[in-house]
Amino acid sequence: FRTADVVGLDTLVKVARGVYENCPADEARDTFIIPAWLDKMITNNWLGDKTGQGFFSKRKSASGEREIFTLDLKSFEYKTREKTKFPGLEAAKPVDDLKERLKILIQGKDASGDFYRQFHYAIFSYISHRIPEISDELYRVDDAMRAGFGWEIGAFETWDLFGVEETVKKMEAAGYKAADWVKEMLDGGTGSFYKVDKGQKLAYSPGQKKYLSAISGDPQAFIVMRNFENQTLWKNSAARLYHLGDEVLGLEWYTKLGTIGGEVLEGIQRSIGIAEEKYKGLVIANEAQNFSAGANVGMIFMLAVDQEYEELDMAVRLFQNTMMRARYSAIPVVVAPQGLTLGGACELSLHADKVVPAAESYIGLVELGVGLIPGGGGSKEFALRASDELHADEPETITLKNRFFTIATAKVSTSAFEAFDMGILKKGRDFVSINPDRRIADAKTAVLEMYQDGYTTPVPRTDIKVLGRSALGALYAGIHGMWRGNYATDHDVLVARKLAYVMCGGDLSEPALVSEQYLLDLERQAFLSLCGEKKTLERLQSVIKSGKPVRN
Repeated sequence: FRTADVVGLDTLVKVARGVYENCPADEARDTFIIPAWLDKMITNNWLGDKTGQGFFSKRKSASGEREIFTLDLKSFEYKTREKTKFPGLEAAKPVDDLKERLKILIQGKDASGDFYRQFHYAIFSYISHRIPEISDELYRVDDAMRAGFGWEIGAFETWDLFGVEETVKKMEAAGYKAADWVKEMLDGGTGSFYKVDKGQKLAYSPGQKKYLSAISGDPQAFIVMRNFENQTLWKNSAARLYHLGDEVLGLEWYTKLGTIGGEVLEGIQRSIGIAEEKYKGLVIANEAQNFSAGANVGMIFMLAVDQEYEELDMAVRLFQNTMMRARYSAIPVVVAPQGLTLGGACELSLHADKVVPAAESYIGLVELGVGLIPGGGGSKEFALRASDELHADEPETITLKNRFFTIATAKVSTSAFEAFDMGILKKGRDFVSINPDRRIADAKTAVLEMYQDGYTTPVPRTDIKVLGRSALGALYAGIHGMWRGNYATDHDVLVARKLAYVMCGGDLSEPALVSEQYLLDLERQAFLSLCGEKKTLERLQSVIKSGKPVRN
């Protein structure tokens, strides 16, 4: 209803009448008959936001504050909006996995459950009758619903999720009829629309009465990690390692928001170890909307509040060592992120041999927003890359300053392409996978290409040029300017100065060549010192409670 207000009820009515008039033989045609109350709203010129009122209206309450009122379709008067709670919705809220959430919603015993059942039964009935009218193959209907309407799983996939045969019985009891071919499929002993065989997704073909590939084109060009569950080589409660074929392994983790904790780090270390034994390489990816929101800030907060600094030191060392393990493994490691790729996930990408992101990847080192600096090798890696980018014909501080402020402002790329401009992705090494469904397959191809080209373990760097005191003064001046301009708080200044100290290699009297471990040690010390700051703890607590850091 709110969407109708935004679009405009006049537009809604025109679209509905257009469908009704142009689908004379469709069994669902009567769905688009305009009800009398909607005609009355059009007559009253209650068209939604464009006229100031529709299903909802913003008005002043008795107290003088602006409130949202909702239209009572019986009395045709606007009333104060009342918040309604449904037990079925409340039960589903804590569940992150979409498939499990849908199962809970469809079983609801309240009005929300009735809504979900009627909604899905109507869709299942309708799409089954559109085969073969609009498509010979059912998987194309699901593809269209995902691509055109943003569904994460298609309608036939959802039907499979609920159980085809069981759902058909419930549909008939509720007055919805499935197409005859569905019943013929069930009578023939086939109980699902989809199945997985040797990592390939197959879909039932009503016309040929057998399973065919659910992919148009080369099936090898599309990889879904979960299709390889029967090829699992190792797993724990947070991560799973698959054999993706062609002696390439794939690691995914499935924590909330993809956060990286101890079990995920264990998964990365174990996966690299297993791959080094007898495989060609490793792909790190997942199927979630967002690759990872970064390190587990809840764990950092608890250790910091309890002043368990030795354990915190060990946790940071583990993170750093895992990133370096990925960088200096004996096999190619390719990371294929998508969506949010923040903090620790960005650091993992920085240390991979190659990154194959989806175009819609939002990558960045955002730790300064929570009162910390990148502690998993991100600060070190930006200092290293700044060293590599030094030019004899320009001031040495320019490149370092650009790198520094990328982290200091917690900048996140608006796309994978912008991540190249930010220096997170490397031109000539990393490449963007435009089709998100091909991202993991492209990453696997990259692993095989590096293996065939004779991949060798990189040599640890001991030639990183850090500028010491001379650059430190310039960065401090820039930080002070941001503070004077009210772009940074006092605590932002403290954190930024710690970052500057690390990226300049400390308070050195002159430029020097240092090792990666030297910078990692500085990075870890700065990170631990910030964990003892009250305002950092306040920011961490705010993120845990509300998802947003407090500005203090």
